[in-house]
Amino acid sequence: MTVVVFGGLNMDLIVEAREIAAPGETREGDRFLTTPGGKGGNQAVAAARILDGRAAVEMVGLVGDDRYGEELRRYLEAAGVGVGGVGIAPDVTSGVAVIMIDGRGENSVNAVYGANLAVDEATAEVVRAAAPSVLLVQQELPRAATLAAMRVASELGATVILDPAPSRDDAASLLALATIVTPNQHEARDLTGIDVVDPDSARAAARTLRDRGLATVVVTLGELGVWVESAEHSTLVAAPPVEAVATVGAGDAFNGALAAGLVLGLDLVEATRLGVAAASLSVTRPGAQESMPSHTEVEAMLARMGERGD
Repeated sequence: MTVVVFGGLNMDLIVEAREIAAPGETREGDRFLTTPGGKGGNQAVAAARILDGRAAVEMVGLVGDDRYGEELRRYLEAAGVGVGGVGIAPDVTSGVAVIMIDGRGENSVNAVYGANLAVDEATAEVVRAAAPSVLLVQQELPRAATLAAMRVASELGATVILDPAPSRDDAASLLALATIVTPNQHEARDLTGIDVVDPDSARAAARTLRDRGLATVVVTLGELGVWVESAEHSTLVAAPPVEAVATVGAGDAFNGALAAGLVLGLDLVEATRLGVAAASLSVTRPGAQESMPSHTEVEAMLARMGERGD
């Protein structure tokens, strides 16, 4: 059983500041750090840490021929992610993301995707050799390549999870090939026109997407939890209360854990609970890939959620 992540790899350049400077302003920051990131890389590390050797995780993507590229590959390997599918694009810089985190832990991101933009349909064919049981994709890579990877996975009978982030103008072609779609509140609004602010509006957005032919929609609601909508389920999986340090990577922790849960044979709601536990832990620490919790930590959080009835 294998989780394959086809997605972006970036080096995150993070500035933490009590207040983010507005246009024309200069404000003093509190801390600066560089950390491996990219939605694909984050999700692969999240899945690998939770699986802890019980199933394989393979990353497919491109990095640049530079120091950041070497660091990104090395960190994935150290986390237990297979990097045989991570190529090196010559004469191209690796992707970077500049992330601003304010005193409340909220973040804004500007990314320059670099080598990620060189991923093409030939790169997507690497997915076939990896033989995924679950394929996890996002929208950081060129659409044609992502579509090709999803088609390959569908041909192989894999479960295809689409994290529709960052939002794009036309995601319809990707949605049509997805088994499960996992928008956050902003992405659900962009996909449906419904302002998603609570479980009721999340359910409305999820049902709108189901009416368009999607089999399963999972809407993440931050501290409120996750709404699950499918033929068998229509329910909220609540999130436990935690003290957030930074929300960078929370959605990636959720998606990686969801994929891990499914490859382990959990049902949709159980896998969603696993994802909620992982995301809740990830926001309590800084960084992206570094914030992804271990299998032991997630099991402890699940036990805590069970005690609370979450």
